[in-house]
Amino acid sequence: MKKNYLTTGWVVAALAVICCMLWGSAITTIKTGYRLMDIDSSDTAAIVLFAGLRFALAGLLVIGFECIRQKKIVRPTVRAMRLACPLCLAQTVGQYYFFYIGVAHTSGVKGSIITGLGYFFAILMSCLVFRIEKMTRRKFAGCVLGFAGVIVINLMGDRLDMGFRLSGEGALLLSQMAYALSTVLINLFSKKESPVLLSGCQFFIGGLIMTGIGCVMGGRINRISGTSFLILLYLAFVSAAAYTLWSVLLAHNTVSKVAIYGFVNPLCSVLLSAIVLGEITQAFNAGTLTALLLVTGGICIVNWKCPD
Repeated sequence: MKKNYLTTGWVVAALAVICCMLWGSAITTIKTGYRLMDIDSSDTAAIVLFAGLRFALAGLLVIGFECIRQKKIVRPTVRAMRLACPLCLAQTVGQYYFFYIGVAHTSGVKGSIITGLGYFFAILMSCLVFRIEKMTRRKFAGCVLGFAGVIVINLMGDRLDMGFRLSGEGALLLSQMAYALSTVLINLFSKKESPVLLSGCQFFIGGLIMTGIGCVMGGRINRISGTSFLILLYLAFVSAAAYTLWSVLLAHNTVSKVAIYGFVNPLCSVLLSAIVLGEITQAFNAGTLTALLLVTGGICIVNWKCPD
């Protein structure tokens, strides 16, 4: 029987970390895009419009890649479109609409910590709601360690207030629940349809919906240049490459085996941002090392082959 390398531990780890590095690079790039396009961080409508354009373009990139890979024009089947619709409502529209609203009304520290809950939710939803895998002590312990790492990396030198607003923390929680749902749906739908084609279709449909929402809300892009378009193109590439690769991993592995690597994402964000900004000493310190050990420990526990 031919070996499926996409289920091999080190392959899953390497590809998942590449996804997290791509997502981590997006944060500073998004802020640069806002500045170049003259988008205020409090202008939710313009941000939703910006996100919609990004994801619609990402969908075209994925579909274009699939056409090149298959050396023919790929036309999505009726089944692919039917599956892509609920997936895009969860992954692109639901997750990012509430995410952008929530980020505008909460602190960066609390936003990052709440975002880390999405990977926890994905494993819990897979085990307890859809019951497509079994919840074990190892999986729960791994999630706790991974989430602890997210908290540590985001509390270095900052204070965490305990306030809660529906427009801020509440919206972020809804965003992460949408992310968890989309993760489980990808795992289920990829058994019926190509994960690459699904990713492309859901991005394009979701991007068009978000673009429409942004326009209805009064969003406008005030300034467009060659540089800002390249920024938008790179962000579209990040979404297309990372989410498609993530979808392929979910198609060949259990949700918990892949989702646990999501806790690496905040670490990549901090490290890449620090390297770009030259803040090496702020990134490489005891707090970062502690967070790295916690996240690594969580990943090892979840993937440790032993009876519970």
